[in-house]
Amino acid sequence: MAEAIHKKLQSELEKYQQMQKDVSKSMSSRQKLEAQLTENNIVKEELALLDSQNTVYKLIGPVLVKQDLDEAKATVSKRLEYINGEIQRYESLLKEMERKSEQHREVLSSLQQEYQRAQGQAVGKV
Repeated sequence: MAEAIHKKLQSELEKYQQMQKDVSKSMSSRQKLEAQLTENNIVKEELALLDSQNTVYKLIGPVLVKQDLDEAKATVSKRLEYINGEIQRYESLLKEMERKSEQHREVLSSLQQEYQRAQGQAVGKV
């Protein structure tokens, strides 16, 4: 009996560890999005300082291409909307992962207690 509980405990532990890796990856991705958000907000602020007489260039590969100021502002605004949406998506994903992680912790805790009881009973029989 203790052996079966031990195998189940190992299986749940592996699932829990995988969940923690997934949480870590998602947090890393969210941090990258936060950095992009900050960078794009700075670009938006800089574009707001320009007037229609200024020239704006866009880097496409190794080449700088002239771009209309309004088009540049629109592009940055759309990018900000997308990044904010992705950040919200990652936040909800992380909340869900945290909830599942908590469930795994509870299952692991109960399995550990069950395993310890089973070991205690096995020792008592010997």
